[in-house]
Amino acid sequence: MSTLHRSIALILACATAAGCGRQDHLGKAPSFTPPATGTEHGAMMDPGLPYTPEVAPVVPGVSLWSDTRQSLLGDRRAMRRGDIMTVVVEIDDKAEISNATSRSRNGSESLQIPQLIGLPQRLDTALPEGASAANAVSVTSSSTSGGNGSVRRNEKVTLRVAATIVEVLPNGVLHIEGSQEVRVNFEMRELIVSGYVRPEDISRQNEITYDKIASARVSYGGRGQITDMQQPRIGQQVLDAVLPF
Repeated sequence: MSTLHRSIALILACATAAGCGRQDHLGKAPSFTPPATGTEHGAMMDPGLPYTPEVAPVVPGVSLWSDTRQSLLGDRRAMRRGDIMTVVVEIDDKAEISNATSRSRNGSESLQIPQLIGLPQRLDTALPEGASAANAVSVTSSSTSGGNGSVRRNEKVTLRVAATIVEVLPNGVLHIEGSQEVRVNFEMRELIVSGYVRPEDISRQNEITYDKIASARVSYGGRGQITDMQQPRIGQQVLDAVLPF
């Protein structure tokens, strides 16, 4: 295969790969991700231990209070693999950084040998007319540099998403994962949350805030026709990464 044929094949492969991502919503709304294919569904189908609802026995003359999960005052917080909790994401960050630098340097050097045992006079005879070795070296340098930088960022996100416990670690820490998809017209908004939480950080309302999630991964994005228009084409991305200028 010639170099030209290889180049054409590479271009066609890149174009095919770029187009496959858009075939899902080509002329129609984006499709939902099947929920049965995720790790959350697997955790619910295989909780590790057989789940049997706790039912408090009814004993005449005994208080109605019971500490089981099904009772009125029972602890209904998610604790086991397959249980569901609510993750509250409230991000209101603001950062402002400003840097300024200034540097200047001046240097001057001069070397003269007018009477060095007669050597300048002897060298002058070999030099072109008007040249002299009396003032052998004279160097002057000056440099100045300055820089200014400023970063300003303001982010605000308020979201709530249900997450599932997919794993209970040996130390009791819970590994959670959650996803949510909302389709509006031809645009799909996706929210993905994952991380590790301590059971004691879960509130009585079975909720936990994102700042109490270790190794938190929060992704809020989308896919659809609007997102496609906001992204540069695959060829432009390749050129931006390859071209040095």
